[in-house]
Order: sequence, then C-alpha cells, then structure tokens
Amino acid sequence: MRITRRDVLLAAGLGSIAAAVGSSARADTRRADVFGHRGACALRPEHTLASYAKAIADGADYIEPDLVSTKDGVLVARHENEISETTDVAVRTEFAARRNTKTIDGKAYTGWFVSDFTLAELKTLRAKERIPDIRSANTAYDGMFQVPSFEEIIDFVAAESATRGKLIGLIPELKNSTFFASIGLPLEDRFLRILHGHEYTRRAPVEIQSFEIANLKYLRGKLGHPAHVRLMQLVGDSNGHPADVVANGGRMPFADMTRPAGLKEIAAYADVVAPPTRSLIPINASGHLMQPTPIIENAHAVGMLVHTWTFRPENRFLAADFRNGDGDNARNVAGSVAEIRRYLAAGIDGFFTDDPAVGRIAIDMPRN
Repeated sequence: MRITRRDVLLAAGLGSIAAAVGSSARADTRRADVFGHRGACALRPEHTLASYAKAIADGADYIEPDLVSTKDGVLVARHENEISETTDVAVRTEFAARRNTKTIDGKAYTGWFVSDFTLAELKTLRAKERIPDIRSANTAYDGMFQVPSFEEIIDFVAAESATRGKLIGLIPELKNSTFFASIGLPLEDRFLRILHGHEYTRRAPVEIQSFEIANLKYLRGKLGHPAHVRLMQLVGDSNGHPADVVANGGRMPFADMTRPAGLKEIAAYADVVAPPTRSLIPINASGHLMQPTPIIENAHAVGMLVHTWTFRPENRFLAADFRNGDGDNARNVAGSVAEIRRYLAAGIDGFFTDDPAVGRIAIDMPRN
C-alpha cells in the first residue's frame, strides 16, 4: 500500500488526470494545509501512533487526534466513544459485562464505551482496522498498537518535530462535549490543562475543532487569540444540528451556519469554518461534481479560512468524475489528486485526507 512512481507520474498529469483536473485547477493550486485525518488511516489503523507516524512521514502539516474521555478523566484518541469497531474489546471476555447502550447526541449506540474504562483498562486493549472490508491491508496491523492518550500524542509529535527539524501541527477535535459534560466528564478544562502544560503545544500550531458551538466559545474566552492557535467550527451535513443546540432546545440546522449570516456569527469566535466537501462543491444525481457553492467566498469575506473534510483515496469515496475501473475498494491516487485539486481551485485553505501523501502530491504538483 505504497505510492509508486507510476502513481506519482499519473498524479503529475501524464495520463487521464489532466482532463480530470481541468484547466481551472491548474491555474490555482495555492498553498493549503494537509491534515492527516486520524493520522494516515488509509494506510494504518486510525488513531494509533503508527497512523500518526505515517501521516507525518508522508507530509502532513497537522495530525488529528479526536478526543474522548476515559472513566478516570484521561483524554484519549478515538473517533467514537464506542470502541468495538476500532479495538479488540468485543473478544475480551473480561470486559463482556461492560457492553451496554448509551444515547450520545440523540442517537442510541450499543457496545463498549471509553467512558466506562479507566486508562489502565483501556491500555490492555489493542487497536484494529475500522473498515477491514475496504482497507484489508490494514488488518495486518491489528493487535499491534495501544489506544494513545492526548499527552502521549503530544510527546510523540514533539519528538517527531525535533527529529525532522520542523514544527508539526496538531488539530484535535473535542468529541461529544455535551454528552461528556452530562456524565460528569467535561472535556474543555482537562484539554486546556494539557495544552498549557506541554512546552510543545505552547508554541506549535494547534487548531481546535468541534461540531458544537458552546465549547468553542468557552475555549475562545479562556485562550484569547494566541498566534499559534486557531479555532475551527466544524459543520455537519445540512440536515443535521449541533448537539449542544439541540440539548438546549434549539433546532438550528448546520445548513444555516454556512449562509452569510451564519458565517458572520461563527467569525465572532472561530478562525476557521469546516464544512464537508460536498457542501462546497456538490455532486449531482450521477455523482459528478457541480459548480462550487458560495460558501468559500462568503467565509473569506468575513475573514475566516475554509477547511474541508474528508478526501479518501479509494474509488468508492471519489466523485464519479475521478473514478477508474479498478473496483470500488481500489486505491486511485490519480483520481484522488484530481479531486483535491478541483477543491483547491475553488479556494479551500486546508483539507483533511486519509492519505496525506496523496494530499501532498496535490498541493506540490507544479503548475502547468
């Protein structure tokens, strides 16, 4: 699962990619940030030190730890609080009785939850590939890696930075803040203590993200406006709602947040807005990209950067414009590069990708 010379040549435009990208993308490939989504989860099990190491080696500007809390209040990296898909907990008989159902952000989940384990217990588990049917090669690493804490991740990134002689950013997401506050494990002050307590995060680039609003406003009040820290308002699919808004009886949809008035409100507390890719350039009924929406232009007009999520290199995740005939689960580097460059041409300032090496190619390709 490595990028070959043939992939690079294809991605540089020596084949069908030239037509796929189009002249408009070639005219504007301005520098943007590459965010290693859960590390380099196209190539290693997500949220492991191996995944972060691969992302850094492959040129990510930032690596992303999604943060949830253990029973004893330690922040660890998991995308979901429910961990049966990403660890071996389901086959660990000593934890069989921990299986239960919780409602998180209005949705019921059944399984095993980080918030029911101490850090010591969680450390006995081992990570595994979340989507083995799609990323079967990643299953070779099942059982090798622990669930890392946020502090361990900072130490690791600081070591990588010292080794490579360059600052590597962190782009942590506070997951399910309203839920964790409701069970007596609020995330924000724990997060701030770690951020302030480590020499590396007192000077390295940090971009803090959330789909909720109140936690970002709280963090802005506590942090102020340090030059190395940005706050990112994540925006979900248009028919969804921020969990904290719903918990307080509101019904504001995410769609309202990307309209001009909503963007102006976000700009009062955040530096970045991050809608999903298909909100910025939608796809039609046949899966092909349409024209960009005005979100990027409108966000820039109120002084915000625009980051987007998430580019994945397999055919099944690409717009129809860029797929090839190798099957849904096949890696398609040329197609992914072409898709990313279409969004770069539309004016995005950064993007999450499951495969940072592909993102790096898209940004670093010479202009034609």
